[in-house]
Amino acid sequence: MDSITRQQARLFVLAKQGLIGPYRFAGKSGAYDYVRQAGCIQFDPVDVCGKNAELTLQSRVKGFRKNMLAELLYKDRLLVDYADKELSIWPVEDWPYFSSYRDKSRKLGKTFKGISKLRKEAISYISENGPVTSSTLPIEGEIFWHSSMHWSGHWDRKSPAARSILEQLYTDGELVIHHKNGSRKFYDLAEKHIPSDILSAKNPCRNEYEFLCWRVLRRIGAVGLLWDKNSTAFLGLYINADTRKKILSDLVLEGKICAVMVEGIKQPFYYRSEDKELMDSILDGSADIKPRMAFIAPLDPLMWDKDLINALFDFRYSWEIYTPADKRKYGYYTLPMLFGDRFIGRIEAAPDKETGVLMVKGLWWEPGVRQTKKLSSALDKTLKEFSCFNDCKGYTISV
Repeated sequence: MDSITRQQARLFVLAKQGLIGPYRFAGKSGAYDYVRQAGCIQFDPVDVCGKNAELTLQSRVKGFRKNMLAELLYKDRLLVDYADKELSIWPVEDWPYFSSYRDKSRKLGKTFKGISKLRKEAISYISENGPVTSSTLPIEGEIFWHSSMHWSGHWDRKSPAARSILEQLYTDGELVIHHKNGSRKFYDLAEKHIPSDILSAKNPCRNEYEFLCWRVLRRIGAVGLLWDKNSTAFLGLYINADTRKKILSDLVLEGKICAVMVEGIKQPFYYRSEDKELMDSILDGSADIKPRMAFIAPLDPLMWDKDLINALFDFRYSWEIYTPADKRKYGYYTLPMLFGDRFIGRIEAAPDKETGVLMVKGLWWEPGVRQTKKLSSALDKTLKEFSCFNDCKGYTISV
């Protein structure tokens, strides 16, 4: 098995992610290309300086603006909101792969008392009246709803019948999100927005094991390098150590992934075979690794496995959004700052709606980071771009 240095591992991951060297992704088509490469990007509704999915794209897609993602989702319909790694955004072309997921949802849904009647009422109303939200679907009352298919896990509760049936039909694949108004979701029939050949396509996976293998391969491609270790990058796959080892072994035998050791780390790492040329360019020094600065989203694919990031980059990141204010070490919504192949610090910034200026409220440098002209110039350029991304006319550092 080949062995690489930690720096080579870092450079490979960042080159694969499009976070070092010349921009590999640009504009709306670049945003779509990146999501296809990653397989899925996580959605989170919190919007301090952009939602997580938007922040993920702005860090590596040149000229990205928030409306581009909305257009890809709700106008072009090239992307879809659906469960994967929690609630995610992924290419609609992958819809057939999740057939078994939707089958399980429908099977579970049949155990709910009165579900058949509610399904018919909801589908009939939406068919006649168009997109609805839970407050506009005229179905009254509450039902006791149990869902092990929901991305937040297994739970039981009484909830408004309108909301429950919409979420059930959405998980079943009968509905898709038509658009969003803030955090409010409007649902419409999937058949109106997903091409019929995709809706009727046969599941490419013959069984659940093949589906798991496909998803593991996809997650490896999203991060770049993943190790044979329990990893939060595999969240939602529900695989134990033995199953993970078998999947990785089978993917190697099938020629879909390559194994490599990283200096000082006992677990083997894996990358997709299609990235062998990129790996070779890192090892022979021919890759263009000109440093760039980027602000990284808290749930960015790069940050899916924080233990891996600590092992490769010596950077320990904790998202403190749910940490009580008096116990935070940094800020409510801090973003890791990447420059070249190092995490150099953290930044907390938010638009001031009254002045239209991006306010930098927190800036924490990692130990040993030198304040050079090159660093200051890169920070200024990145903050100007981040200001434009947030529709601000400039930025102010208030710390």
